[in-house]
Amino acid sequence: WQAALGCRAAQVLMQYCILANHYWFLVEAVYLYKLLIGAVFSEKNYYRLYLYLGWGTPVVFVVPWMAAKYLKENAEEGWLCSMGATDCPPQINLLIFMRILKVILAKLRANQKGYADYKLRLAKATLTLIPLFGIHEVIFIFATDEQTTGILRYIKVFFTLFLNSFQGFLVAVLYCFANKEVKSEMKKKWQLWKLDH
Repeated sequence: WQAALGCRAAQVLMQYCILANHYWFLVEAVYLYKLLIGAVFSEKNYYRLYLYLGWGTPVVFVVPWMAAKYLKENAEEGWLCSMGATDCPPQINLLIFMRILKVILAKLRANQKGYADYKLRLAKATLTLIPLFGIHEVIFIFATDEQTTGILRYIKVFFTLFLNSFQGFLVAVLYCFANKEVKSEMKKKWQLWKLDH
């Protein structure tokens, strides 16, 4: 009985973490969009809203899902299926992603004289935003586990696991380690460490 309870708790925690991951992508998308369109806002006012959206919204979906599973499908295999609430944030992110690309394209076209390679810059921006917003989730959003069989199921599982596993690493490389400011700070710290030792 305790093992079954542990499995169910792990399943609930996993569903919460998956949803929190999706909603934090949404927070990143909204934040970047606000920065790009030049919306003037106080970071202090929106910080709490971002926290509620990223950590709180998943609770709104997980608690009723957990209650429904417990009351209606309290068999072990009933707890193994995922919830459909993970489909919404990637779709919203896709819309925000397209709006951001439109803003970036407009800004690059406006500065086209300064940047002859604006199409290359747009492609680079697009490719770096895909892992940040979790846009890769949209690829298989309509191919649910129940609909996919055979080789398509293996392809879906491979890409989903591969992209989800390396997504944090890609975001860290693109937005932290490849960032000029981060590099200069790391260089300063390294030089200070060398002087101390």
